[in-house]
Amino acid sequence: MNIQEVARLAQAIRENVSKVIIGKQHEISLVLTALLSGGHVLLEDVPGTGKTTLAKALARSLRCDFARVQFTPDLLPADVTGMRVYHQHSGEFSFVKGPAFTNILLADEINRATPRTQSALLECMEEKQITEGGVTYALSAPFMVIATQNPIETQGTFPLPEAQLDRFLMRLSLGYPDSEEAVALMQRFIAAQPLEELSDVAEGAQIVKASQSCRAVRVDVDVMKYMAAVVEAARDPEKVRLGPSPRALLALMRACQVWAAIHGREYVIPDDVKALALPVLAHRIVLRGVSYQTTPERFVTELLGKVEAPTEARA
Repeated sequence: MNIQEVARLAQAIRENVSKVIIGKQHEISLVLTALLSGGHVLLEDVPGTGKTTLAKALARSLRCDFARVQFTPDLLPADVTGMRVYHQHSGEFSFVKGPAFTNILLADEINRATPRTQSALLECMEEKQITEGGVTYALSAPFMVIATQNPIETQGTFPLPEAQLDRFLMRLSLGYPDSEEAVALMQRFIAAQPLEELSDVAEGAQIVKASQSCRAVRVDVDVMKYMAAVVEAARDPEKVRLGPSPRALLALMRACQVWAAIHGREYVIPDDVKALALPVLAHRIVLRGVSYQTTPERFVTELLGKVEAPTEARA
């Protein structure tokens, strides 16, 4: 699959999801970027903004398996990954696969589960496998976790630790629609349920091929140096207690390759880095103390204005 075919595939999926999610083309493109990068997405926003609907619309656009798990305080790790079951008639144990054995896994309200259950996702998110009873089971490709959480409501929740956040390629927020988008939303849903009528426009094998093709997108050395400089600036010891890891740097590079591909380019440019630095890096940054009055998002935006970008990249 060449880059132009990747761009056309991404456009078809984006247009299909946009039949349900109104006015969020940029956010849909970011989710597609995470999917083709082999990464995962944390959708963090207030209730009712379409987080779960976006995940369902993406899954329905792809001809592959989908599973949803509603995370609650009493959810156990085995409820996600699966468990060994004893069969009395044979006197043997067998492994019953859990909902994590799918292609698109929606972890709804992930911060309502206990840390023990949250950690059950670590292996499958990072290594695309699940180990149970000393046996390792590989997950099917593509595999993507889309997790949602409400940042406002904190009662009865368990904040994701930094190690878990680092497994997510991006953290996104959909936000509220503007007035025109709100009217379009009502018109779209007044007499129909677009999500139920949504049909698939791609299959899992195409996603795997497109993902492999994106790895061929060229990244100039000057652009690599720019990425490294941005990540290094995000580790400012005077302002940052925990900065982006090497995993974050590689995630940024992979995401930039995909972002270039879905826009029809065979090479990464500095603007790709600027477009993706915020969703890829901000959730991996813990600022130092309360004296520095800013947020990780504002901090990343400020450093992008300070780090000098290469003026020309070889195509």
